Amino acid sequence: MSGKPTIVLVHGFWGGAAHWGKTIVELSRKGYSDIKAVELPLTSLADDAERTRKMLAQVGGPVLLVGHSYGGAVITEAGNHDNVVGLVYIAAFAPDAGESPGGITQEHLPEAAPNLAPDSDGYLWLKADKFHDSFCQDLSADEGLIMGVTQKAPLASTFGDTIAKPAWRSKPSWYQISSQDRMIAPENQKRMSARLNAKKVIALDASHASLASRPAEVAALIDEAAKAVG
Repeated sequence: MSGKPTIVLVHGFWGGAAHWGKTIVELSRKGYSDIKAVELPLTSLADDAERTRKMLAQVGGPVLLVGHSYGGAVITEAGNHDNVVGLVYIAAFAPDAGESPGGITQEHLPEAAPNLAPDSDGYLWLKADKFHDSFCQDLSADEGLIMGVTQKAPLASTFGDTIAKPAWRSKPSWYQISSQDRMIAPENQKRMSARLNAKKVIALDASHASLASRPAEVAALIDEAAKAVG
């Protein structure tokens, strides 16, 4: 894939880098070998952006940053790194300066908001018995069970962390809306994608977990972005 950027995948809340599994397979089938997936601590936007920057610094050439869910806030913050040549948002937050994922969420509460539960240590969980219906209703019940049991909860305070300098204001971007999303209201996704001046916006009839339920379409959008910036 000479001339193509390295693809760096950034996961969101309630999951880890393995959430990208099916998309990674699709990208590999398209001939991409330079693919990396960040494992975020989910302890603060600053921590998560710094972890992403460290991976970016290990890549010798241009990078296409791809963020799912809260990972969109991370790529918005970390995407100002010199070697980032483009941003792809997959059912993701794309905050502007001074905005936070939590503040955006309050504008249009998602259907699954009542299924979030804080614990005594300050972490915010998606109730395991509600995970399938809330996060990935278009995957099998078995897949939903596994994702619910293995979820990675964020510190609840991370929801309120705000963006300093949004990378999408200076880097080309692409956006995928999930029209059946119960975690980030589709209305919020439409608003955020509309102001990006994105090169392309697509809508999939998918759950929040489009990266797992519609990996072929998600990989096709990433491939299109990679070719555009390559």
